Amino acid sequence: MSFLPKITNWSAAIAIALVFVGCCSNVVFLELLVKYDPGSGNLITFAQFAFIAIEGFIFTHRLGKEPPRIGFKDYTILVAMFFTVSVCNNYAFDFNIPMPLHMIFRAGSLIANMIMGILILKKKYEFSKYFSVLLITFGIIICTIVSGSDVKESKSAAKVVVEEADPATVFFWWTLGITLLTVALFLSARMGIYQEVLYKRYGKYPREALYYTHLLPLPGFLLLTGNIWEHWKICAASPPVNVPILGLGVPIVLLYLLGNVLTQYVCISSVYVLTTECSSLTVTLVVTLRKFVSLLFSIVYFQNPFTIYHWIGTICVFYGTIVFTEVIPSIKRSLAGRQKEGKKVD
Repeated sequence: MSFLPKITNWSAAIAIALVFVGCCSNVVFLELLVKYDPGSGNLITFAQFAFIAIEGFIFTHRLGKEPPRIGFKDYTILVAMFFTVSVCNNYAFDFNIPMPLHMIFRAGSLIANMIMGILILKKKYEFSKYFSVLLITFGIIICTIVSGSDVKESKSAAKVVVEEADPATVFFWWTLGITLLTVALFLSARMGIYQEVLYKRYGKYPREALYYTHLLPLPGFLLLTGNIWEHWKICAASPPVNVPILGLGVPIVLLYLLGNVLTQYVCISSVYVLTTECSSLTVTLVVTLRKFVSLLFSIVYFQNPFTIYHWIGTICVFYGTIVFTEVIPSIKRSLAGRQKEGKKVD
């Protein structure tokens, strides 16, 4: 008897495959971008938002013919949170935050969700949930402390740093980066709760929400025009590579940016399909495994520093996530059910 599940839903299977392909390759392009230009976070965010907004205008909004089903005021609040989260997450790279720490920190979203659920929705949880959150918190704290003990100044490959910054100054900016990630973590959790409220009130329209949460923040990027333009020039001035199809040289960082935007779209779209085809537990498990694979790839391929303490912290984070989502009990119940079915057949 095989314990492997039969593939009965090819849409879900394809979506899972695309989550790994899209999201993992997105992390690769993101790291290539921030290694060349650590301050390119706002440019990356703007490019992603603009692309998804254009795609949504054509296929979701149907060139303006499809009216929104969720109130504009509600979208405004949601968009304000989403815009802040996205900018904080990408802007953190400009403050000496290495990619592995960035991924580990964001993997702690369950903590923020639980705290927000307790404070806002007055939820109560089982002991296993609290235990898993403590594990995740412990893991993130270990990784953060270890990373903080060896903070190095972020250096752009596009710039030559003449003077080394004072260690205290570098550590200050690193602390600011951690603060940005923390704000983004909890604000993202609050946004999730707000989305839950909106879905209960209006019904589930994730494609519409995806479109409007990327369209409405676009005017906000006007405040970041100077920063975006500066890093666009750095992007455009990067060494060119020959593209056979076009028959001309294209700045390599521009190709990285294009790859990041396209893979981000594949990633988000695939997660959307997954949420409509699978349970939330399955989605959480897939996303968690994807983060772990991305982390391993980042460590191996980009040779990011990763000590035994980082591994301990990482194991705590991911094991805590598995405990929180009750993956192991679910697998046991599934196997027990199949064994009973096998006995009945015999």
